[in-house]
Amino acid sequence: MAFIEWWNSLELASQVFYCIAIPATLILLIQTVLMFFGFENDADGDLDMDLPDTDMDVDLSDADIDGGIFGEDAITETPDLAGLESLHIFTVRGIIAFLVIFGWVGVVLQEAGLNLFITLPIAAICGFAMMFIIAYLFRSVMKLRSNGTADNRNAVGAAGKVHLTIPPSRTGEGKVHVMLQGAYVERNAVTDETEAIPTGCEIIVVGVSGQTSLVVKRK
Repeated sequence: MAFIEWWNSLELASQVFYCIAIPATLILLIQTVLMFFGFENDADGDLDMDLPDTDMDVDLSDADIDGGIFGEDAITETPDLAGLESLHIFTVRGIIAFLVIFGWVGVVLQEAGLNLFITLPIAAICGFAMMFIIAYLFRSVMKLRSNGTADNRNAVGAAGKVHLTIPPSRTGEGKVHVMLQGAYVERNAVTDETEAIPTGCEIIVVGVSGQTSLVVKRK
C-alpha cells in the first residue's frame, strides 16, 4: 500500500514529528469548532462569573459631569476577575498549539535534511513562540469580554431607539438599541415614565438598573 510504503520510507525522527503534529492538529481543530459553537475549555483557566443582580440605579441628573458620570471617586478600571494581567501560557489550548507548531516545523526541517540536533531547538522555539501568541490573544479577548460585562454605565447619556415596547413604571422590561463604546448594541431597558414607550420611539439613557438593564426616558 502506498501509505505504508511512504511511512516506512520516513526516518524515525520524521515519523515521531508526524505522530505529534497530526493528532495535535486534529485536537486544535476540534477546540476551534467547539469555541465557535460557544463551548469553552475550563482547563484553560478562563473564568466566567455570573454576578448577582443588584438594584443599582444611576441617575444622570445627579452626575458630576466634570468628574465623569460617576464623579471623581468612581472606579475607572474593570476588576481583573480572571488574573488577566499575567499571561496564562501553560493552558490546554497553549500546549496543543505548541505541539502543532513543534510537530509541523519538525516535519518541514527534517524533510529539508537538517540535523535532528538543529531541528529540535528550532521547533521548540517556534512552539513556545506560538504559546506566547495564543496566551496574548486570549488575554486580549478576555479583557474585552470582562470590560463588556461592566460597561453598561458608559451608555448613560446616549440616545437610542426602542426595539421592543418598554412597559411603564418598571413593571417589565423592553429592549432598546443604543450606541455603546462605538458599537450599536441591543440592551434590556426599563423606564420610570407612567406610560409605555412604544417601539420606534427615540429615548435617552438616564441610568442603569442591576447588571443588565438600562433606565431610559423619551427623548
